[in-house]
Amino acid sequence: MNQDTSTARRFVSVAVLTVSDSRTLQTDTSGDYLQAALEQEGHQLGDRKLVIDDVYLMRAVVSAWIADPAIEVVLTTGGTGFTGRDSTPEALAPLFDKRIEGFGELFRQLSFDEIGTSTVQSRCLAGLANNTAIFCLPGSTGACKTGWQGIIRQQLDSTHQPCNFVQHVAKKTS
Repeated sequence: MNQDTSTARRFVSVAVLTVSDSRTLQTDTSGDYLQAALEQEGHQLGDRKLVIDDVYLMRAVVSAWIADPAIEVVLTTGGTGFTGRDSTPEALAPLFDKRIEGFGELFRQLSFDEIGTSTVQSRCLAGLANNTAIFCLPGSTGACKTGWQGIIRQQLDSTHQPCNFVQHVAKKTS
């Protein structure tokens, strides 16, 4: 893929959703980390919310962001495990136009070095919907760091070669 690297780096608008039955915005270290990391890279926080682990609440928030022309990327944290209420994959996968299959695979590969075989219990996933990239990370701050530093940061860098997701999340017009 030939890309013009002479153009200036383009930054994106990112929404952050924390899925948790026990955290509040004041105790949300994972959401705090993701917000700080994306802003440190020069991206803009478009919105931030926290919802309980409920399929329909998650879908409502993320669907609104997918429809919003100002939101180009959604990062979620939480709800990707195997406990009874973990339901982020079930909630958000049906919204995807296309799945980003390699995201979960690469995340688990990177995570293996940190937590060993426990990484098989991560059901993190990613996809594209209406020119919006959606990355669903586990709820721990460590997992958010792994996902951001090991994958998402580079994929949201419009100068990263040979490809990145910024080209797929062009601003939508109303």
